[in-house]
Amino acid sequence: MEGNLVGAINNQVEMETPNNITIKGILGLLMANTEATDVKKVISLGMGDPTLYSCFHSPDVAHDAVIESLTSHKFNGYSPTVGLPQTRKAIADYLSRELPEKLCADDVYITAGCTQAIELALSILARPGANILLPRPGFPIYALCAAFRNIEVRYFDLIPDKGWEVDLNAVEALADHNTIGIVVINPGNPCGNVYSYQHLQQIAETAKKLRTIVIADEVYGHLAFGANPFVPMGIFGDIAPVLTLGSLSKRWLVPGWRLGWLVTNDPNGTFKNPKFVERIKKYCDICGGPATFIQAAVPRIIQQTEDVFFRKTVNLLKWTADICCDKIKEIPCISCPYKPEGSMAVMVKLHLPLMIDISDDIDFCFKLAKEESVILLPGLAVGLKNWIRITFAADPASLEEALGRLKSFCQRHSYQQNDHH
Repeated sequence: MEGNLVGAINNQVEMETPNNITIKGILGLLMANTEATDVKKVISLGMGDPTLYSCFHSPDVAHDAVIESLTSHKFNGYSPTVGLPQTRKAIADYLSRELPEKLCADDVYITAGCTQAIELALSILARPGANILLPRPGFPIYALCAAFRNIEVRYFDLIPDKGWEVDLNAVEALADHNTIGIVVINPGNPCGNVYSYQHLQQIAETAKKLRTIVIADEVYGHLAFGANPFVPMGIFGDIAPVLTLGSLSKRWLVPGWRLGWLVTNDPNGTFKNPKFVERIKKYCDICGGPATFIQAAVPRIIQQTEDVFFRKTVNLLKWTADICCDKIKEIPCISCPYKPEGSMAVMVKLHLPLMIDISDDIDFCFKLAKEESVILLPGLAVGLKNWIRITFAADPASLEEALGRLKSFCQRHSYQQNDHH
């Protein structure tokens, strides 16, 4: 009997575990391939976690607010599974600053980071035969969540020469009556793009035409330092319903606090359907949100963080993005078609015909890790083979050191360089 049970469990695992690549999974393998020495420490530009570097630190008020809520002993119990009322209201007020229609607390659901907001969005929209339209390149957790929910994934391309804009013709060609949503990541991960007001409006109009919704991933909201200001997708909620996903992680530099949200931007009331609201609440009952004391700190964090803190972060990211792009111009065999204007990462194209003994982006990143102790993310992990993603949320000295090593690596593996010997 026991043998049968073990066999059944093994069969189940064999059948149902999606084989999607994850960023953390591949970075773990790359890290295991590095050889740190006293001379050469490992530098990771693979993970979007700015807290690895001392130049990015969260505001004091955030720490004070958490300490205050913890030492008050008022927040040791369960919170409502949709989130504390004061937390929901604080986030509704924060997001409403830029929206034509004011959000209320009931439009906001508190999640354990933006990753759980993604899981929540896909789980409540899932139905038999459903498909979802995802950007390529994009954030792989969407495809992984879709695989667990039996939602078919259909990819539309982002166009590098047009600032990684959405190929709207492709979106129209892919959609059908089973399409549950179009995912838009703005500011962009992994591309560093920031969409214009006009382009976001076109996306909303396309969603309306296709009778579907927009899932707007704004985890990098406000981290924009180029020509386009950050425009929240919720502005266009009256054209097509928008589920906005976000978190404190990136703007406040506290990714480990796991405080995110899912928000319904929907002046026409599509998401106000009692059955839909009930579905969200029941799913929140299953998964539970972030720690109560972290939630309780949110109103003070949002209200008392000074603009100077945000400006400092954005200026630092602009500086490191500039370093990144300037250095890439000096490196053979790679190129950057679009200078990042936001978020914390940039996509860089590999020119494999110019390289000796490098077969693809995975091979490139593994050999780079082994030879230079520098970790970059292979493009395959975000859906774009033979590209690499570089995270520039690092202190300038480490970034310059890592890119210097990348240059040495590319020179060593370049036909042109080797022809001179």
